Amino acid sequence: MSKRTSARPLTIGAIVAVGVLAVGAPAQAETEVPEPSSFTSAFTVMATPDQVINTDGVATPGQEGATGTFTFRINSELDVICYDITLKGVSGDYQSPAKTATHIHQAQAGKAGPPRIAFPNPSPIGDGPRTSSGCLQGPFTTGVMANGADTGTGFTLAQIEADPSAFAADSHTVTSPAGVVRGQLTSVPV
Repeated sequence: MSKRTSARPLTIGAIVAVGVLAVGAPAQAETEVPEPSSFTSAFTVMATPDQVINTDGVATPGQEGATGTFTFRINSELDVICYDITLKGVSGDYQSPAKTATHIHQAQAGKAGPPRIAFPNPSPIGDGPRTSSGCLQGPFTTGVMANGADTGTGFTLAQIEADPSAFAADSHTVTSPAGVVRGQLTSVPV
């Protein structure tokens, strides 16, 4: 695995917007951060349309011919997850009740479950592969409310390390709202 760190310029407008958010609303969760120097675990996901499950737990195949590769590197001590996501053969816009349409769900194979982390959607929308990469630090939010709380509330990356088979990654589109592709996390060497 290669070490990748990216810096994004911060404009004056962004500083003002952050200042307004800090004063007018609670602190926002998950922060984009540089890649840490070490990881406590790593996972891969080979996502396909035939693994998609709707919220009622019913198999609901996604877009035929689509595939997704998700690579996650975790430093659970810092609560940082780094991601490299590639979607191929996906068409149309993203759609999800969450703040993005690309997630890790707490869900066993063949079962539905709540999103715990929302990732930036891979881009560009159009022909060709869609990609997204970076690192996020918790606490995490998804924008999905259940029992009066965001489904990311209280979630930590140590939960993935404790039982990776209990988690799946997916992405959702307008034509495949249950999921365009989905797959279970599998441990790989760090």
